[in-house]
Amino acid sequence: MPPLEPGAYMRRRTFLGAVGAVAAGYPLAAQAQQAMPVVGYFINGTADGYAAQTRAFRQGLEEAGFRENQNVTITYGWTDGDLDRISAMTAELIQARVSIMVTNGGTVRSVAAATKTIPVVFVGGGDPVQTGLVSSFNRPSGNITGIVQFGGALGAKRLELLQQLVPRVSRVSLLSNPDGPTTKRVVADVEKAAQTLGLQVELLEARNEQELRAALIALKSAPDHALLVTANPFFLSHRELMTSLVARQRIPAMYDFRDYAEAGGLMSYGASLSEAYRQMGIYTGKILKGEKPGDLPIQQPTKFEFVINLKTAKALGLAVPDRALALADEVIE
Repeated sequence: MPPLEPGAYMRRRTFLGAVGAVAAGYPLAAQAQQAMPVVGYFINGTADGYAAQTRAFRQGLEEAGFRENQNVTITYGWTDGDLDRISAMTAELIQARVSIMVTNGGTVRSVAAATKTIPVVFVGGGDPVQTGLVSSFNRPSGNITGIVQFGGALGAKRLELLQQLVPRVSRVSLLSNPDGPTTKRVVADVEKAAQTLGLQVELLEARNEQELRAALIALKSAPDHALLVTANPFFLSHRELMTSLVARQRIPAMYDFRDYAEAGGLMSYGASLSEAYRQMGIYTGKILKGEKPGDLPIQQPTKFEFVINLKTAKALGLAVPDRALALADEVIE
């Protein structure tokens, strides 16, 4: 049987149906002997929005020796951007006695608080030591390990690159999700960097699709105006909508992941999110083979990519300076 696409598990009512039939009534040790291990893939986002990352996760899992529906079962859970669902979905995973949980962004703390025994592998943007999630990068200890992106710490660099690509910019709208666990710190860092660069920052907030549409439609094109989008799983899941609305408003914009530039965004700067999910798949396989999560170091990105969508630049009437092109790791034509 070919691997099931994650969209088949989008609804919360069904996302634990398969594993519940296997796990109900069985101790964890007995389950491991009688059935394939079950991975709870619990993502703050949508199945469509994270399709590329999910493929990368399965790739990493296969590299570690596990293929879906052959020697491992994956149960998919999606918040669809609704943070109110996180606690209930976390509880269902715990009750279903999954072998391991993998998660991201705003769901990490809920999962970490709910279990101290089930292994947890995460992809996140903040500093897990600073927030108390793990004790150290080299030896996380406990039941948690993962991959960090440090996307929020790159605000100053993104502003600098934005200014180089669009030198006329003096005002930047900063779009963030106020419910994000690192939003306050990211906003403060960007505002501090903007002062150094002589830029004025205007704050925009969006928690859901309705607010996102309203915020982006309200943007007005002006020669000195640009947009900076902070890292957030909800935004990433809606990147097609975002880049189309921003293009309609004719606003030059900087994003965190290359997925936005590939979707038509002007530019992005950050680590590869798909690579982080591939590494999460590899770590999941290692733990399924018996390694302890607390012995697996927290991984950090070693490369950050600057991507420019030249087609979008031309549509905006922007003449990309040679120095910006020279800095780009990739130019999409």
